[in-house]
Amino acid sequence: MTIKEVYERFEKMHAYSFATIDGDYPEIRIAHFLTYDDEGLYFMTMKVKPFYRQLKETKKVAVCALIAADGPAMHDENGLPDFPPGFHIRVSGDVRELPFEELSAKAEKDARFLPLVKDVERYPTMTTFVLYRFKGEVFDYDFEKTQRDHKIERMRFSHGGAEAEPCGFSINAEKCVACGACKMVCTFNAIVQGESYSIIGNFCDECGSCYVVCPANAVNAKTTMEEADRRDCGRKTLAKAQ
Repeated sequence: MTIKEVYERFEKMHAYSFATIDGDYPEIRIAHFLTYDDEGLYFMTMKVKPFYRQLKETKKVAVCALIAADGPAMHDENGLPDFPPGFHIRVSGDVRELPFEELSAKAEKDARFLPLVKDVERYPTMTTFVLYRFKGEVFDYDFEKTQRDHKIERMRFSHGGAEAEPCGFSINAEKCVACGACKMVCTFNAIVQGESYSIIGNFCDECGSCYVVCPANAVNAKTTMEEADRRDCGRKTLAKAQ
């Protein structure tokens, strides 16, 4: 995705959450990206707020937003959430504060920065940050498969030299014994059969069901479980699927 496409995805949201670290705990608040250019995504806060201090101390931020097509989640007859189709987008990365002189210079060349300059002129404690290096993901979901035959479509992206990890688990073809247990338990329709089984990363939720049932330990997960827990959970998952 281009920086413009990332910005436009966020623009579809009415509000989104910015998270920082304050000592031992995360902090979160609603804010907005105000514009973009080749360097990154821009947002503002006031120097007297804890948000500013946390940004200056850690120089890092994470941002997440979600939009659903038909309103908020409902609950089914079992009390479980029933989400209408929608998507969320998230980014995390490194920020830096812009001196007012640099912001003004940008505004002279790009009119999209003029509102930011006027905000600083109006509020003496206002300042601007740019998220200049980040990685992120768009997570498009249709859990009831109303519009397609798979639940999710994921796309990961990066900017400014950050590296985005590929979506999904993978299957080691040399270890795979082609038993089909993984495909049987995958509710996301992310596993396909060939000479061995493989996972479509963009469809994979990384839920771990395939990982715990594989008798050959052929599934490469992003994190590992203790062997005893893995086998116990695998037996339960496979029994439920059958």
